[in-house]
Amino acid sequence: VTNSCVDIGDVVLVAQRSGAVGVMTDVVVVAVANGSFTLSVMNNNPAAGTAETGAIILNFLVLKAVSV
Repeated sequence: VTNSCVDIGDVVLVAQRSGAVGVMTDVVVVAVANGSFTLSVMNNNPAAGTAETGAIILNFLVLKAVSV
């Protein structure tokens, strides 16, 4: 995700707002850099035929780091 407000020391939190099988889908932040962060989306139930097939909507929050 490209976002000019993100800096390398910040903490990014992410939550799935909607999706067909949101209870079985995990979204995590795997990296934060200056100007961007990387998300990983995982389907935890592929064998049961309930794979995420639609678009998911994510919310995210950037907690700014402070140096003292």
